[in-house]
Amino acid sequence: VSTPSVLQQKLAEKLTILNDRGIGMLTRIYNIKKACGDPKAKPSYLIDKNLESAVKFIVRKFPAIETRNNNQQLAQLQKEKSEILKNLALYYFTFVDVMEFKVYITKCIFSTMQTVNFDLTKNYLDLVVTYITLMMLLSRIEERKAIIGLYNYAHEMTHGSSDREYPRLGQMIVDYENPLKKMMEEFVPHGKVKSSLQDALVSLQMVYPRRNLSADQWRNAQLLSLISAPSTMLNPAQSDTMPCEYLSLDTMEKWIVFGFILCHAALNTDPAALSLWKLALQSSSCLCLFRDEVFHIHKAAEDLFVNILISNQGVSGNFVFLKIPNQNSRHSSIFTVSIFFIISSRGSMHRERRKFLRSALKELATVLADQPGLLGPKALFVFMALSFARDEIIWLLRHADNIQKKSTDDFIDKHIAELIFYMEELRAHVRKYGPVMQRYYVQYLSGFDAVVLNELVQNLSVCPEDESIIMSSFVNTMTSLSAYTSVSKASLGLADHRELGKMMNTIIFHTKMADSLVEMLVETSDVSIFWHHIGDRSLSLCNMFLDEMAKQARNLITDICTEQCTLSDQLLPKHCAKTISQAVNKKSKKQTGKKGEPEREKPGVESMRKNRLLVTNLDKLHTALSELCFSINYVPNMMVWEHTFTPREYLTSHLEIRFTKSIVGMTMYNQATQEIAKPSELLTSVRAYMTVLQSIENYVQIDITRVFNNVLLQQTQHLDSHGEPTITSLYTNWYLETLLRQVSNGHIAYFPAMKAFVNLPTENELTFNAEEYSDISEMRSLSELLGPYGMKFLSESLMWHISSQVAELKKLVVDNVEVLTQMRTSFDKPDHMAALFKRLTSVDSVLKRMTIIGVILSFRSLAQEALRDVLSCHIPFLVSSVEDFKDHIPRETDMKVAMNVYELSSAAGLPCEIDPALVVALSSQKSGSPEEEYKIACLLMVFVAVSMPTLASNVMSQYSPAIEGHCNNIHCLAKAINQIAAALFTIHKGSIEDRLKEFLAVTFFISNTFTTQHLASSSLLKIGQETDKSTTRNRESVYLLLDMIVQESPFLTMDLLESCFPYVLLRNAYHAVYKQSVSSSA
Repeated sequence: VSTPSVLQQKLAEKLTILNDRGIGMLTRIYNIKKACGDPKAKPSYLIDKNLESAVKFIVRKFPAIETRNNNQQLAQLQKEKSEILKNLALYYFTFVDVMEFKVYITKCIFSTMQTVNFDLTKNYLDLVVTYITLMMLLSRIEERKAIIGLYNYAHEMTHGSSDREYPRLGQMIVDYENPLKKMMEEFVPHGKVKSSLQDALVSLQMVYPRRNLSADQWRNAQLLSLISAPSTMLNPAQSDTMPCEYLSLDTMEKWIVFGFILCHAALNTDPAALSLWKLALQSSSCLCLFRDEVFHIHKAAEDLFVNILISNQGVSGNFVFLKIPNQNSRHSSIFTVSIFFIISSRGSMHRERRKFLRSALKELATVLADQPGLLGPKALFVFMALSFARDEIIWLLRHADNIQKKSTDDFIDKHIAELIFYMEELRAHVRKYGPVMQRYYVQYLSGFDAVVLNELVQNLSVCPEDESIIMSSFVNTMTSLSAYTSVSKASLGLADHRELGKMMNTIIFHTKMADSLVEMLVETSDVSIFWHHIGDRSLSLCNMFLDEMAKQARNLITDICTEQCTLSDQLLPKHCAKTISQAVNKKSKKQTGKKGEPEREKPGVESMRKNRLLVTNLDKLHTALSELCFSINYVPNMMVWEHTFTPREYLTSHLEIRFTKSIVGMTMYNQATQEIAKPSELLTSVRAYMTVLQSIENYVQIDITRVFNNVLLQQTQHLDSHGEPTITSLYTNWYLETLLRQVSNGHIAYFPAMKAFVNLPTENELTFNAEEYSDISEMRSLSELLGPYGMKFLSESLMWHISSQVAELKKLVVDNVEVLTQMRTSFDKPDHMAALFKRLTSVDSVLKRMTIIGVILSFRSLAQEALRDVLSCHIPFLVSSVEDFKDHIPRETDMKVAMNVYELSSAAGLPCEIDPALVVALSSQKSGSPEEEYKIACLLMVFVAVSMPTLASNVMSQYSPAIEGHCNNIHCLAKAINQIAAALFTIHKGSIEDRLKEFLAVTFFISNTFTTQHLASSSLLKIGQETDKSTTRNRESVYLLLDMIVQESPFLTMDLLESCFPYVLLRNAYHAVYKQSVSSSA
């Protein structure tokens, strides 16, 4: 028996190598076509105006070469010949490689083989299609003649002769102007090759029709269902043609269409061939050549068989008859293809297939997720499902882009994403449980396949030495063995041992399950061709898609947050008044309101369900959100053209933007009416919002803490990252421009006993209740919202207003500098002091401005106390450390060091002897010499001290024990005097304690400077000598200011006060104001 030739022995290897090489050649030709089709990427010589005439001449004469008689046209070419050789070499030698590759392909194609073996047949048909596709793509490059001709002319001008490959290359380009027609002619002389190709194609008659069934037929057969037959669920999925079950439908259609175009005579002689041809024409109208290059089947068929195109007069004009010539007979068979029927029906057929596959893949993915062990015996079902779904997706993509007259419903599928999702689910199961599948098939190969194969081999009538050597290592060389036994003249022919061939195909599939799961996933479910159809838009479309998905999720989250904020609002204390009132009235048996009035629902009623069928709006929002978040969280990254997209980052970005806008929006700030939400209500809404956002982590793996940090930290600044106002700027502006301004206008007073600002009864009622914005709970809520940074900004804004008031006070001091200088040295001369006092101007203005300063400092004290309380809850150990550090600063410490400690303490909300923020604000006002500034500071204290007696004549200066203050806020003078004095003398580097002790020295001690306290006490003692009742009506209330000043000051003591102002007067003053308060109440 003769052995196979060397060519036949290496057929499997040649087919594999040539197919891989073919993909590379297709890629190179495709890139050249795209480059020549793009004006920006096209070789510049093809669009150069100077070379236009030369290019036209070369193309017209191609492939002939004429250089002698056309020097004028080719003159410009002579100048650029070296650059042309350099830049067009890549294009030219790619065409040369195609020519050489064509030679190897034709040698391999014209080999004979058998069709029992799957891999060999598949590789053979793939190579035929690769050959046809390559030559068709080459013919579609319109500039091919210009490129080849330009290069060859430049080569001849440079080297004196044409390139040695040019004659063959030029002839190939001319021959393959119509590649299909040329290849049809090539296959005519090779009868055996046509027979092999025909046999290979006809072998699809048991596979392709089964793959091309309608959705109803699939449904009736319960295709891909694991639960249709529970008793056989654990049985391995088997088939005589296992590799064919997941073979690409698009691949088979290309085999059939291109194969029967080459051996079209079979359509006249073989009914099976004609049946396959008709079915392929009915299934698709265009095929994918390479990436987004397509081949229109019906148009090409008409062009190829146009010589016998006729029209049937007895039927509708929509029917086209194609008459295929038979080379061996005068008669020809005629078959009919209804183009109209194909276009109108194939879309609905594929639509129904996709509908079926969505439900089938969903069922399959659900069952495998619950029972992943079934991936072993039912692996074939998984790869069949992936292949079927992939085929339908690619079919829709290809036809939607290339069919002009199409039904919108059939070629636009809004549910295509669902099908892709279920594909990804199955792929994820295979990747996750790959070891389970591998272990199953390793045991299957050793426990069953090896045994069966051994029996088949033993039953062979003849097994020569060559086959026995290969058979001994069948697992590693199964494909080679199959190919070896498939060629003609093999001593062991698979055609005579079909059971062995089937077993080999099955074993190859099982070995792939054990060794090549990733490659199998790519083979059956790769849809990367999407990006080539989308092209340059893929990046923008991917970005738009992820952005839109994140927007939808953001909107759902916002709606949920709104619902939750509404529910949280129902729990606010302000809503319990009616409930308390009803309870009190019910207890006292009082009937209030109209009969039949519905009882107000209490918070929490929405959570009570009478049955599970009740679905609220919140339930629907959560359901929709969970689905969207599942999609966003499905893959951590997406790679598109070497760009990485992270879906979760899109959601995070949108949540940050929306959270920022929502926080500002929830303040409900109205600039026109100066209305704003109470800090406590805003804090409640923000916490409800944050609770919802934290729950998002249950759906998506995002760091919501990062969102909180980014957004809330920005809200502690004056402006956010987009330059928009924050809640810090809004509340700072409102407290300064609305609340504190009304305090200055006398509509609001600060009540120390309540530690809040309270509305005073006036003719024009205010639109807000000051107490609801400034009590302890509200200030703590404000501190929670703004944080230390925001409260620092609030303090700096307050200090800026104080510094502007101090600047005005200094101007008043300068206007009265001479009188004040004399009063500093004459405080023990009552008559002279009285005369000097009458010469003072703007006394009321000084007191009013100092009162405003005191009010602002009182508000800041409330804010600082609230900040300290909040920080003590959040960071108690750190706050206690800062407090301990502040309390143990040695007195001899340098002032700069002490101010640093004070600044740290102030940031934590701790009170300081010297306010660092006030020192910084007043330090910027230095305009004259240090001595002059120091003098003005001292005179300012004198001015305030000598002006204080005038407060006794004001009706509103009466002290109220209930509020521990005065209704005109003059009790705030104590804080203003101490803080301003401490800040000014710190700036001018004086010892505050020494100065105040000196100011409180005995009355007979006189020096160059006198204390404000001493001056104040002298002035207030003078009130007791007045006889005018209008002047002294609130004398006792003003006396109490001295005690407040000492109590507020960290530098003064009661002993020092006693030395200049008898304590008996203070005791009598307290007694008088309390007695007056009781009489007023009665």
